[in-house]
Amino acid sequence: MATLRDIRQKIAAVKKTQQITKAMNMVSAAKLRGAQTRMEQFRPYAAAFKQMLASIASRVEPEAHPFFQQAEKVEKVELVLMTADRGLCGSFNMNLINAADKFIKQKKAEGIGVVLTTVGRKGRDYFRRRQADIRQTYVDVWNKFDFSNAQTVARDSVSPFTNAEVQEVYLIYANFVNMVTQRPVLIPLLPIIPEAAEEGAVSQEYITEPAADQFLEYLLPRYINVMVYQGFLENSTSEHAARMTAMDNASSNCKDMITSLTMVMNKARQAAITKELMDIIGGAEALKG
Repeated sequence: MATLRDIRQKIAAVKKTQQITKAMNMVSAAKLRGAQTRMEQFRPYAAAFKQMLASIASRVEPEAHPFFQQAEKVEKVELVLMTADRGLCGSFNMNLINAADKFIKQKKAEGIGVVLTTVGRKGRDYFRRRQADIRQTYVDVWNKFDFSNAQTVARDSVSPFTNAEVQEVYLIYANFVNMVTQRPVLIPLLPIIPEAAEEGAVSQEYITEPAADQFLEYLLPRYINVMVYQGFLENSTSEHAARMTAMDNASSNCKDMITSLTMVMNKARQAAITKELMDIIGGAEALKG
């Protein structure tokens, strides 16, 4: 049985851990507010951008731009995987990595090769240990990122497609649903396939100057930038929410552990006092005899 000194040391260690988890919870909560505000402000813009592109793209031929052209045979695809640079955020990183793993196995079963671009240290380290085909890596972009980082990732991801090195490009990131739910989503980036209009929906026609096929030369690269930047915002918000939830659970577990250890310490102290009393009473009875 552990001594009183050992139990007190355990309680002190758990209390220090609880202080750390509470501090990390507050830091994540502060970062989450800023990230969630940026994400919620950008969502309507991204949705309107996507709607406008779908309307324009439905009125032009696929030959109007290389981003619309689908290869007759797909031999290799590129996957842009977004994860966090740090852990302590529950199953956030593993959910994204498992989604990427499932996608890679599915493509390999179809005889299609997959080359990776990783954004975040956790995804890079995981697939590097497994000797996956990693073309490009980006780390330390989550603490202070702006639209230029998304442009860099988008440009480097588009380059193999335009050079015919890959025939498709996909993006995986965590979609922020609420504070406790962040779902990995798989988004096809290239080639761009115009979405069919829903039955009964009113299609809005846009008037462009210059002509639509020329306007797409300007619009499509920016569309890829917007899609990648939305992935940045969603993934960053999801990471902070997951870490805040994980640290809150850790603080609660520390509290429960302190309560449990305190009860054990009290029982051990009572047993020690009872033993001392029995020794004293036994000694007194011996002296009387």
